[in-house]
Amino acid sequence: MISHVFIGVGNFTRALDFYTALMAQLGLALKFSDPARPWAGWMQPGHPRPLFLIGAPFAGRHDAGNGQMTALLAPSRAAVDSAHATALAHGAVCDGAPGLRPEYHASYYGAYFRDLDGNKLCVCCHE
Repeated sequence: MISHVFIGVGNFTRALDFYTALMAQLGLALKFSDPARPWAGWMQPGHPRPLFLIGAPFAGRHDAGNGQMTALLAPSRAAVDSAHATALAHGAVCDGAPGLRPEYHASYYGAYFRDLDGNKLCVCCHE
């Protein structure tokens, strides 16, 4: 259903460092990085889609969207914990500590944070 998700960033070099560390925790591979454009994309190894992309917004200035959130699937609860800790260690702001969220479903385990540009992300496991 999803081809790709694009997250706008204000400082590409800083965001690339942040997302490179985060994606490593989730087992996602860097497919490309082009600082001249600037943009970069990650994928699940062996699967060309969906892509997770970061870069400078087409229209220039970045503004974090109110009410928008991107949720990244983690392979385990431990990966959720690790990804959340890595994000915070790289400058993210906690927007919900790792834990069960039974209001979503009995096995939903997630963590929430805002990246360096204020974009809201979730890392979750449904197992």
